[in-house]
Amino acid sequence: MRMTKRSNISMRVLMYCGVNDHTLVTKSEISRDCNTSENHLAQVINRLAQLGFLHTQRGRNGGMRLSRPMEEISVGAVMRATEASVPITECFDEAENTCPLIDACRLRDVIATATEAFYASMDGVTLADLVCENSRLDAILRLPVSCAQRSVQA
Repeated sequence: MRMTKRSNISMRVLMYCGVNDHTLVTKSEISRDCNTSENHLAQVINRLAQLGFLHTQRGRNGGMRLSRPMEEISVGAVMRATEASVPITECFDEAENTCPLIDACRLRDVIATATEAFYASMDGVTLADLVCENSRLDAILRLPVSCAQRSVQA
């Protein structure tokens, strides 16, 4: 199974916000430190906010932060939400399916089972599992003190 770029960027954004949990972070900071374009980020951030994973604040002193504790954000939930619109194979897309084997193919059931097992294995992993006590990630994503002074208003 292959994750889409959108899911990969979504996890980077959430990990970045997790590392800098008590700080509003900006799109430009994430773009710089996570090596991704601000255009892609804007779409991903908007979607993560719609899904309830991020709280965004507009304006000159704006930014984003996690909308709930890291322990309550499962990687499986994020993956399901960001991958939901992408069919795993052609036969899972009713509008685009041209496979003549659809009525007899057992592979489709195997793929569906494997896909659910993939997501289920991620359900037990939280953002906290990825971020907390991960000094190497912290060293890469932690904002300098001068930036971190933009504390989150609870």
